[in-house]
Amino acid sequence: QVQLVESGGGLVQPGGSLRLSCAASGFPFSSDVMSWYRQAPGKERELVASISSTGSNTNYAESVKGRFTISRDNAKNTVYLQMNSLDVEDMAVYYCTVYRGFRDYWGQGTPVTVSS
Repeated sequence: QVQLVESGGGLVQPGGSLRLSCAASGFPFSSDVMSWYRQAPGKERELVASISSTGSNTNYAESVKGRFTISRDNAKNTVYLQMNSLDVEDMAVYYCTVYRGFRDYWGQGTPVTVSS
C-alpha cells in the first residue's frame, strides 16, 4: 500500500533553514506528481509546492517562492523540500502527498517550529 514518511522537521531560528524529506513506497513513485502541504494551528491546510514526475516542472505558493525549493530523487523514491529564510509564518506541520487512484494519500507529517 501507499506509504509516505516525512522527516527533517524541528526547531529552527528565524532566518534559518531546514530540509524536509519524504520517503515513498507502495506505488510507482517516478510516475506521479508529488506535493508538500502544510497546516498551521487554527488554519486551513495549504499547498506549499508541487513537482512533476520527472522533476522538470515545479509550482510554489506565493508565500514561499524564492525561499523554498522542492526536488525529487526518483532513484531513491524520495521528495525533498529545502526551506530557507524561515519565518514564524512558516511554522506548521508539513505533509507529503500524492494523488492516485482518485484519492489523496498523506504522510503523518513533520512539525516545523520557528522560534528564537
